[in-house]
Amino acid sequence: MIKITLPDGTIKEYAAGSTPMDVAQSISEGLARNVISAMFNDTVVETVTPLTQDGSLVLYTWNNEEGKKAFWHSTSHIVAQALENLYPGIKLTIGPAIENGFYYDVDFGEHAVSEKDFPEIEKRALEIARGKHSYKMRAVSKADALEFYKEQGNEYKIELIENLEDGTITFCDHDTFTDLCRGGHIPNTGIVKAIKILSVAGAYWRGDEKNKQLTRIYGISFPKQKELTEYLALLEEAKKRDHRKLGKELGLFTFSQKVGLGLPLWLPKGAALRDRLEQFLKKAQKKAGYEMVVTPHIGQKELYVTSGHYEKYGEDSFQPIKTPKAEEEFLLKPMNCPHHCEIFNARPFSYRELPKRYAEFGTVYRYEQSGELHGLTRVRGFTQDDAHIFCTPDQLDQEFKNVIDLSLYVLNSLGFENFTAQVSIRDLDKPEKYLGSVENWEKAENAIINAATEKGLDYKIETGEAAFYGPKLDFMVKDALGRNWQLGTIQVDYNLPERFDLTYKGSDNELHRPIMIHRAPFGSMERFIALLLEHTGGNFPLWLIPEQAILLPISEKYEKYAEKVLNSLENDEIRALVDKRNETVGKKIREAEMNKLPYMLIVGENEEKNGTISVRKHGGEDLGSISVKDFAELVSKEINSTLKSF
Repeated sequence: MIKITLPDGTIKEYAAGSTPMDVAQSISEGLARNVISAMFNDTVVETVTPLTQDGSLVLYTWNNEEGKKAFWHSTSHIVAQALENLYPGIKLTIGPAIENGFYYDVDFGEHAVSEKDFPEIEKRALEIARGKHSYKMRAVSKADALEFYKEQGNEYKIELIENLEDGTITFCDHDTFTDLCRGGHIPNTGIVKAIKILSVAGAYWRGDEKNKQLTRIYGISFPKQKELTEYLALLEEAKKRDHRKLGKELGLFTFSQKVGLGLPLWLPKGAALRDRLEQFLKKAQKKAGYEMVVTPHIGQKELYVTSGHYEKYGEDSFQPIKTPKAEEEFLLKPMNCPHHCEIFNARPFSYRELPKRYAEFGTVYRYEQSGELHGLTRVRGFTQDDAHIFCTPDQLDQEFKNVIDLSLYVLNSLGFENFTAQVSIRDLDKPEKYLGSVENWEKAENAIINAATEKGLDYKIETGEAAFYGPKLDFMVKDALGRNWQLGTIQVDYNLPERFDLTYKGSDNELHRPIMIHRAPFGSMERFIALLLEHTGGNFPLWLIPEQAILLPISEKYEKYAEKVLNSLENDEIRALVDKRNETVGKKIREAEMNKLPYMLIVGENEEKNGTISVRKHGGEDLGSISVKDFAELVSKEINSTLKSF
């Protein structure tokens, strides 16, 4: 007999060799019908994997993230088989599950696949799925695995196998299809009821531009056709909210081939939006005791060698800038933190002067491959709302909690109310990935977990997701379309103070090492604005939007009154403009709606006579004729309801 521990702490005994499905059936028939994947002792297993020792078991259904991952990975096998059926001679590489669906990278050789081929691929994949073929894992020797793919002439699988150790290699079979695979599948193909091929793109083998470009097939699948229909409707809404589309329509930003890929140009409205976000955070930071600093866009290579960034990211950064002086090299700044360390190092500090909180909206540069660039969410030059806090060990807990408060204030003020927290710690099996001592890492990780617990955050711990210099707390936000994004990060760092030899004089008159907290509530201005655009659909909070109202005189005769109203609104700090174009009021209203202006203020004979304005809200709601003073109070009330003081 073996003892199986379930997630609620219950321990049950089963005969050795029992499977996760046997355990599910012992709990309830309903669970057994719905379980599609399992985790045993932190390892993904099949529902039919025999369990031969004591351990902890988690059963997953479609409603679990891990269940979806197994479902989508299993579907990638089905689609791969369909592709082999339809395009003989192709070479398969890898087909993982991703956040929404899966992809498979394929060398199609002489074949070409485009959107017109999607229906045929879907049809064949569904035919295979309906066969209810079981997924069966089997161990294969390295020699046999190599021989199998040599016969197929698949150099990609051979390369993968050559990097694996004998005794760790497994194949997965279903129907007539076999694939190199680590595991993690649903019981059988019949559970997949709906498959959609979403797009096709180019992808270099192993992400290296020097390698051959493959064809990446993206897809998604569901256990019910209804769920696919709902997902496709959500995709259509996402297209409408695409920040690249809205940014162009609202005149916020643009890109230029001559300026360079991944380098956004901010137009006047976009620049005003950015500035308002910056002023919003600067005001809160000032109250929280931060001091603004400014650092250059470049730094000597040695600066980033000292910090460790060059060793970790040097090959993926912009190449060093050489000067007329021999052996002198500079880098475009990839991070602000080394510069802030040198600011702290500029003079000696006493413990009485700590914490020091340095903040900067600092622009940094990182070389992203052209195929990875995407609007404002993946760029080569971006501005971080960066800050670094240098504190004593006794101050760490309170300082970290203060940063959590600031981050929550930012998210709540901008309408991101649905979020969880993620504590990212190191992978103990890969110590080479991280800088610093085990002791300092343990202290840093415990500090974050304790602060998150005391603040009552809904958090989960992710192993292996820490930065190379320290663990971190990330806020995972769900947007209006139900998509998850990482927004805002807080990191505890014992290592950079060590590498830069930062010190302060303690109460014992001895030199001590400060602890460093990295934080960026927005993350980057570019990415944050992109996500905010898609979350709001361009309908920004009233306090943030560049133009809060537009005055629409019904004829040239009432332009003077419109200007008078504009002056009054500006005195109340309401951002407005007058549309004096020789167009009909109807056309002006339609265009104001398209530009997502919150309020349209129509003025004509009655309004001038009574000293009022006719107010129409974005979306068509008519608020009637009211005084300018009442309108100002209405705007003030709406702003105060969303933008609370920090």
